[in-house]
Amino acid sequence: MTKSGFTTTQVHADRQYNTPEDGAVHTPSTNSVLFEYKNAQDIVDVFQGKKAGHVYSRSSSGSVVALANQVNALEQGNGAVCFATGMAALSSTFLALFKHGDHLIVSQYLFGNTRSLMNTLADMGIQISFVDVTSLQDIKEAYQPNTRAVFTETVANPVTQVADIQAIGRYCDERGIMLIVDNTMTPPPVFLAKDAGVSLIVCSLTKYVGGHGNALGGAVVDTGLYDWQTFENIKPAYRVADTAQWGLTQIKKKGLRDLGATLAPEAAHKLAVGMETMGLRIPRSCDNAKHLATFLDNHPKVSNVYYPGLADHPQHFIAREQMLSGYGAILSIDLAEDIDPIAFLNQLQLVICATHLGDNRTLALPVASTIFFESGEQERQKMGISDTMIRISVGIEDIDDIIADFSQALDAM
Repeated sequence: MTKSGFTTTQVHADRQYNTPEDGAVHTPSTNSVLFEYKNAQDIVDVFQGKKAGHVYSRSSSGSVVALANQVNALEQGNGAVCFATGMAALSSTFLALFKHGDHLIVSQYLFGNTRSLMNTLADMGIQISFVDVTSLQDIKEAYQPNTRAVFTETVANPVTQVADIQAIGRYCDERGIMLIVDNTMTPPPVFLAKDAGVSLIVCSLTKYVGGHGNALGGAVVDTGLYDWQTFENIKPAYRVADTAQWGLTQIKKKGLRDLGATLAPEAAHKLAVGMETMGLRIPRSCDNAKHLATFLDNHPKVSNVYYPGLADHPQHFIAREQMLSGYGAILSIDLAEDIDPIAFLNQLQLVICATHLGDNRTLALPVASTIFFESGEQERQKMGISDTMIRISVGIEDIDDIIADFSQALDAM
């Protein structure tokens, strides 16, 4: 296919990057757990990595590999591996690559579950330094001789701090360490992580990629920018002939295969179909989010609005420079002190109270008492999370209807 626009490419990606059987437009869901080999030597060659193929669906299947090809093309990478969830992609990648005594520089603004994972890694002897990733100087000061990687999200959830990925990427390249970025909040077409110097992209496919809240999934993409020959943690068995595949090979073997966080073929099929409309859904959600943020920023019953698209956001200019299309579709607000967040959420009629983001429907939930409850009050304060904070994932509904719903709920308080 000749070079096409984003949506055209996504709509035709299944046929472009895969070969669906029997003329099917979509790669079908391959539900077989096992795969027959007429020649026993062939299964030996596949096990030893001498030829491509499937031997057991815990490690790979046609449906999941097809999705991985599409995700890799989306991020313009060197290869991708898919997992059962975004957290599975994160945990499998970190456990496969890092070991006792390694040091990681990590964003102090991480989403609650991801921060919990970092604490688990620390319990296993991997040193974790939580830093303010909006400050390159803080990252530099945290560097140690045993530092292996910097890990951050593009836009923090829920307070929307924006990391200067381009500056961090240049620093990591100078130091010869990996830059691992969770790109869930700002997938293409909003942000292209490879252009910013990211080594590994990790994301939840459940959110904006799938878009419909009907399938769980996660992925890791190797951009091809990191030289795996300099990474001493690669096991001898995974130092294959193609050195660019060393990292993904170890993630597949020590992560996906050993930990067993396999993406189901039916979920892979749903996520692949959902990818087709990313170019339509995401810009619409981003545009809606900017309009809603502007409305809420001017409302007397809202004390703070956290959205990178607002000119007074602390990292607005960084976001404006590195985002290709919009500023994302997540925003958070602090209600006025005398407003009960539970009562406010119960007053909403169109907006759904649910713990999810990247959906076609606008969602909202109280942050401190739900997704960051386990963090404790002291940690929430460090992250800028107030007791009245509401996180909003803006959907694709008509913006007048979204604003009207927030307006009536605020008026009722």
